Amino acid sequence: MAEGELVVVRARATAERAGCSVCGVRSARVHSRYVRRLADSAVGHRRVVIELQVRRFRCGEGACRQVTFAEQVSGLTFRYGRRSAGLQVVLQKLALMLAGRAGARLVDALAVPASRSTLLRLIRALPEPAPRTPRVLGVDEFALRKGHVYATVLVDIETRRPVDLLPDRNVSTVAKWLTAHPGVEVICRDRSLAFAEAGRLGAPDAIHVADRWHIWKNLAEAVERAVVRHRALLREPRADNSQGVAVPNTAELAPDAPAEPRRSGRLSDRVREQHAAVHDLLSQGIGLRVIARRLGLTRNTVRRLANAATADELLIGRWTGRTSLLDPHKPYLHQRWAEGSTTARRLFEELRERGYEGGESVVKAYVRKLREVFPHDDPPRKNPSVRDVTSWITRHPDRLNDDQAQQLKAVLARCPELEQTAQHVRAFAELMNNRQGQDLGQWIDRVQANDLPTLHSFVNGLGQDLDAVVAGLSLPYSSGAVEGHNNKIKMLKRQMFGRANFDLLRKRVLLAA
Repeated sequence: MAEGELVVVRARATAERAGCSVCGVRSARVHSRYVRRLADSAVGHRRVVIELQVRRFRCGEGACRQVTFAEQVSGLTFRYGRRSAGLQVVLQKLALMLAGRAGARLVDALAVPASRSTLLRLIRALPEPAPRTPRVLGVDEFALRKGHVYATVLVDIETRRPVDLLPDRNVSTVAKWLTAHPGVEVICRDRSLAFAEAGRLGAPDAIHVADRWHIWKNLAEAVERAVVRHRALLREPRADNSQGVAVPNTAELAPDAPAEPRRSGRLSDRVREQHAAVHDLLSQGIGLRVIARRLGLTRNTVRRLANAATADELLIGRWTGRTSLLDPHKPYLHQRWAEGSTTARRLFEELRERGYEGGESVVKAYVRKLREVFPHDDPPRKNPSVRDVTSWITRHPDRLNDDQAQQLKAVLARCPELEQTAQHVRAFAELMNNRQGQDLGQWIDRVQANDLPTLHSFVNGLGQDLDAVVAGLSLPYSSGAVEGHNNKIKMLKRQMFGRANFDLLRKRVLLAA
């Protein structure tokens, strides 16, 4: 039955017997009847309410503490529920996906209103997920409060699904979980010594696999330190200029515009027509006031036209021939232009340091004239930065364009130590891409044979966790799935604003998956 914006469905239970909610014994002795109002999924964007007549039965088991119990309709009702079982499941799934505020906005649009607190309570009411024991386990930390509180996420690398969330990142907590869940054969982790120790304590027989991305990141940091040590050699040496720079004279470099009147254009044509008309009327003896009225001009305009012998006098600019604040500094501008400095902003700052009191727009206009007369076909190339050279060394050579490859070649030619570093980096990249972890010892020996302090520091770090590094460079496992879930957790935290408590976050991560 439809009642305005509400659809009411009236029904009653017809089963002869019902099972006790405590002991499970079925009974046919009816104690009483009452009506339950259950919200259900909307129909035609109108709310649906089911008015269900149910019965209370007497429990026939003498030892049962439950004297009477209410019957439940399978698939429709549940104990103490004010909505249908189907709608309850829908709201739980929406809450897991969208949490409070976003979920409340969506269910309101679906004509099934529920507050954000109700949705969060639905998540917390869900049963605790039972962690399973994976064969290949990924371990990583994530921030509950960045810089202060950290927790641990455990992921099944083979299925790429989260297994459990631990409230902290302590060695004892992770080791205790591993002890309680025997069967882990491989542990994928970053270079953290805490997780390494927890794995040795909780799963002593498991193989530790250091993540390749973190290994390469550590190598890139070592390369960057090496480039910083030789950053003075990154600049390209300037060509010998002892003979001085030939500076063209002012007239040749930027000739001034001649003080001549305009010969064409709408303004010049109009001025010439008005000048001829005014002087024609003056020759007829007509006064300036009458001329202004006839031509639709102001008296001052007519007076100016009448006082000019020719129209050319009116077409020469007011500022033609006048001096500029930039004039004393033009020789310096010409010198810097010939040296290759063509950026107006930089030239303006240099002039200001030399006492120039004018504006930047004047310098820009003059530089524009210089650029039109004497364009620079080959502007000076920017010197590579430390980050540029680090990126070129650690990047695949096929991904460098011709200019980058040329600049890298020039830098390595000026610095033999960086050349050796680049060779070792390429060898390590081939070793990692081809999964040749068994050759890592030979690579380490070659690095130690050269005087490369930054790579020696990287090699010493590998030695602290050598077995895991060798496994990481040999086995196909990695922590990529763990990093993906780490990013997902960050998204869930932002979605729930300040209400992402650990218990709520844990259920959203594990049950939504």
